Amino acid sequence: MSYNNRVKTNTAAPNMGSLLKDVTLPADAEDTISSVSWSPVANHLAAASWDGKVRVYDVAANGSARGAAVLSVDGPVFDCDWAKDGTMVLAGGADRKTHLLHVSTGQQMTVGAHDAPIRGVRFVDVPGSNAPIIATGSWDRTVKFWDGRQQTPLATLACAERVYSMDAKARLLVIATAERHIHLVDLQNPTVFLRTVESPIKHQTKAVAAFPDGKGWGTASIEGRCGINALDEQDTSKTNFTFRCHRENPQPQPGNNKQQRNTNTITKVYSVNSVQFHPTRPMTFTTAGSDGTFSFWDRVARTRLRGYPSAAGDGNAITATAFSHDGGFFAYAVGYDWSRGHAGNSPQVRTGLVLHPVSEEDAKPKGR
Repeated sequence: MSYNNRVKTNTAAPNMGSLLKDVTLPADAEDTISSVSWSPVANHLAAASWDGKVRVYDVAANGSARGAAVLSVDGPVFDCDWAKDGTMVLAGGADRKTHLLHVSTGQQMTVGAHDAPIRGVRFVDVPGSNAPIIATGSWDRTVKFWDGRQQTPLATLACAERVYSMDAKARLLVIATAERHIHLVDLQNPTVFLRTVESPIKHQTKAVAAFPDGKGWGTASIEGRCGINALDEQDTSKTNFTFRCHRENPQPQPGNNKQQRNTNTITKVYSVNSVQFHPTRPMTFTTAGSDGTFSFWDRVARTRLRGYPSAAGDGNAITATAFSHDGGFFAYAVGYDWSRGHAGNSPQVRTGLVLHPVSEEDAKPKGR
């Protein structure tokens, strides 16, 4: 598979936006928020946390929110997702179990388990199924498909390595594992891999996201770089590219002479923790990272639409993001992502959940 790396992304001087209209939700989470997900049918937002809870918020049009339900499990929760009809929230994490929360009643149930922590969970559309199908990806190197009414998996896929991230849209399931493997699954035939490719990024994959139409995916990595790829190999030449983001420009360092001052520079590179595609403007996507910033991008023009200053403060990171079902809100979680190790953590670290109202300047590609 070939990649077009000759990309001129406008990273040096983006159109900077303001965070003044962003709304901070109640500070309920007691530890880092690992995943956020919106209901496909309403402004209900789920946030999964390392404190062992998934909190569900009912968000008003002005961005204010109230708690609607809570799922509690025995251990950190790494991922969450909504059923297509918005009635249930799915979660998985360190306890290795797959959990369901019926939001209206508060009823919880467990559906199956893995042999190691679960890193990714998704409700998936499998043609011909009479019930909602769940996909779970684990550090035990498997992806399992479940019918919520049964405790045994419908099918199991053996992955090349531990599952680090997973996403599904339309008929595409994208699975990213350790050692830079990316498995692609056509959900019309979910018992086999459509194909397995190598990540376009040279270092560890942090997150993947499928295009809204399932015709491609984005890959984010720990090295301040993101990649966009088409599912159809015939479209790779016009769709595929990689680009740098979430980096600070080199700053000259003190030196004994002019030549030394010009060459002795430091580039700060941050992990890209999330990549997301706008649900109604699929050519627009976002990245967010350990530098606490997020940006909106145009994947056709291959340029940045708008960047935002650090939202986390005190050197904290953005750990998870998601668009609401109509694209009106962009939710982002702030906290510590351990990218700087134990020494980087402190009592000043703030864990929070923020809503950014998405504007035309954010999401509308220029000239289209």
